[in-house]
Amino acid sequence: MTPSGAAGEMTPSGAAWELLVPAAAAPARARGRALQAALREAVRTGRLAPGTRLPSSRELAADLGVSRGLVTEAYEQLTAEGYLRSDRGAGTWVGGAARAAHPRARDLAPRPAGARADFLPGTPDLSLFPRAAWAAAQRGVLAELPHQALGYPDPRGLPRLRTALAELLARRRGVVADPERVIVVSGVAQATTLLGFVLHARGVRAIGVEDPGSPEHGTLYASAGLDAVPLPLDDEGLATGPLKESSVRAVVTTPAHQFPSGIAYSARRRTELLDWARSVDGLVVEDDYDGDFRYDRAPVGALQGLDPERVAYTGSVSKSLAPGLRLGWLLVPAALAEEVVERKRTMDLGNPVVDQALLARFVERGDYDRQLRRCQRAYRERRDTLVSALEEHFPGTEVSGIAAGLHVIAALPGRYGPPEYFLERTAAAGVAVRPLAHYGRAGERADVRLVLGYAHQSPARIRDGVRLMARALRA
Repeated sequence: MTPSGAAGEMTPSGAAWELLVPAAAAPARARGRALQAALREAVRTGRLAPGTRLPSSRELAADLGVSRGLVTEAYEQLTAEGYLRSDRGAGTWVGGAARAAHPRARDLAPRPAGARADFLPGTPDLSLFPRAAWAAAQRGVLAELPHQALGYPDPRGLPRLRTALAELLARRRGVVADPERVIVVSGVAQATTLLGFVLHARGVRAIGVEDPGSPEHGTLYASAGLDAVPLPLDDEGLATGPLKESSVRAVVTTPAHQFPSGIAYSARRRTELLDWARSVDGLVVEDDYDGDFRYDRAPVGALQGLDPERVAYTGSVSKSLAPGLRLGWLLVPAALAEEVVERKRTMDLGNPVVDQALLARFVERGDYDRQLRRCQRAYRERRDTLVSALEEHFPGTEVSGIAAGLHVIAALPGRYGPPEYFLERTAAAGVAVRPLAHYGRAGERADVRLVLGYAHQSPARIRDGVRLMARALRA
């Protein structure tokens, strides 16, 4: 159908009506909705351009073989929605409000683009995710979960999961864990943001962060209105002199395995840090991001166990299971608990119930402990492979931070520098590496110091990656 219009008017081509033919053939009860949807789509995609005059309801109904009332109703509905406009005595036209949509869905997940070898830290081996055990736990949960449990949950988390986590963390990490003060969160990122909002509401405007340290800490606290104050480290942990001079009353730490340096805070430094917090009525935020992975002896206990009223403790399953699960925990001092819970409630009304029940069952049945042991064995082998490969291809390299975690610090001999040259050559060879300087001013050095992640690669890929890096430098 090609209805004619007055001079200067745009009229729809026959191709523009092709979208309407399937709608006209739809079942009678669905035909009206189908016709409206087809017209909407034609306007959105630009097949019916703004300013196009549509045929009268009688003409279009005759062409499509449908009732005139069906077309009239469609015109009226789309006019009410803004897709069409109708001028009394002048017909119906395509309006100018709609814009063509772009249906392409982009994937913004972080990953190195086209890297032949990837040593970026922070990612576990996702192939170790226990699919069979997780699926079995999910079937069990769906079979036993009562109907009423699928309503809005306690914003702190399911009591079953909070109880299981309290027992797990007390046993494995030495925390003082009251289930009433355990809050289930969507990973450490949400725990950080929750604390930032509560501190900001209390008048806090700055928080100390380790330098070098995780860039995410500063970014997340900034989203809550807090300025991140970089504080240097020494061989024992966060240097207390600069901390006292900074005037901050809250500080973020990674005392079990500092990121990225790999050191564990000394007993003396832990005591000094807590003494500082008590003296200024302050708060220490403990990010226990990979505290379960220690290879030379039992994991260092959490700082929170020494003073649960001065330390907010947070962790997640991102390194032990998978970051995509978005499950973590936050233990808060009693003075902050009510405010943090209320902020969590207004933020998202709580984490998904089925996921919480699944993790609770996984922990209760011992599957989580088995997963940790499995990961420890794999990651210890990969750490040893990386250290051996560096000794072979970069002799003289000093490797530190190897006692725990998922990465090492590699300080290469001066002949491999300067850092800019090294990074340029390895990037050109397709090797993704990250210098220590990326994590703060304290990491800026004249020699080449790298933070090398190894957990997410097989031993063979680790050896090949180091060999490729060495070949790039020789070239």
